[in-house]
Order: sequence, then C-alpha cells, then structure tokens
Amino acid sequence: MKEINENRVLECYQKYKDTVFKLAYSYCKSVTQAEDVFQDVFEKFMQKAPDFSDEYHEKAWFIRVTINACKNVLKLKWNKERVQYEDYMTPEKVSEKPEYELLRQAVLALPEKYRLPIHLYYYEEYSVREIAEILQRKESAVQTQLQRGREKIRRSLTEKGVSYETES
Repeated sequence: MKEINENRVLECYQKYKDTVFKLAYSYCKSVTQAEDVFQDVFEKFMQKAPDFSDEYHEKAWFIRVTINACKNVLKLKWNKERVQYEDYMTPEKVSEKPEYELLRQAVLALPEKYRLPIHLYYYEEYSVREIAEILQRKESAVQTQLQRGREKIRRSLTEKGVSYETES
C-alpha cells in the first residue's frame, strides 16, 4: 500500500465529494446507500492512492469507482428484500421551486441506462464522447439514451402538469 498524502486526500475530497455523493444518490436512490458508497469510494482512493495523468482521468476514476461501488451495493440480497426508509420520510428542506423536486423525481425514476447518462451530461457536464468512455458504451448509444431519457422526463413532467423544455 502506498503512503497516504493527507493533503492530496483532502484536496480530492473537497473537489469530488459532491460529484461522488450526487452520483451515488442518483444511482442508488437512497441517502443511506449513497453515504455508504461515498465512504467506500474515498476509502479505496486512500488505499490505492492512484496516480493520474491529468484532472480528467482523476475525475473519471472517481465516477467509475462510484458506479462500480453502487452496483456492488445494489447486488446485495439484503438490498433487494428491504423497503427504503427514505420512502416514508418527508424531505427536511423543500426546494424553492416545486418543479425542481418534480424534475429530480423524474430523473430518479428513470431506468439506470437513461439515468446515468442524464446525470453525467446535465449535472457533471460531461460530453457525449466522455460519457461513452466512462460508461464503456458507444457514443450513438449514449446519444439515444439521452434522447429517450429526456423524452421520458418530459412525459413524466407533462403528466404532472409541468411544462418542460429540453435542449436536443
């Protein structure tokens, strides 16, 4: 195991904490599972202390490890048999605009193959090419998943009476 550089760990923590948590929450749809994944990702970072050629590869590493950790968490039999506690909780803080909450719910309701590209594209601001590399998919598949994901979100919001404009 490499020696831990505390300054580097703190720097990466500050830089990627929001990305890791939001992606984990988007993937797992559970605060507690997202917190577990968050902890696992940074623990792996400290154990492996990987060297990166640039900031792009560093961020891509955090995203890939987060996705893999989410998959591992969701594979557990325990997760398949339990009811999400968050489903019965009311949010502590309500968004100033209710349509943002409806949009968040619509994104979280998407199947994984649409939810991840949408999250990476809109929340992490990755290009289609970068998303294809990270998710190990063809660019054309990512473009189709973004298009279909946006359509599913639009339909969901329209059913709830919210007008929704997309960029195509």
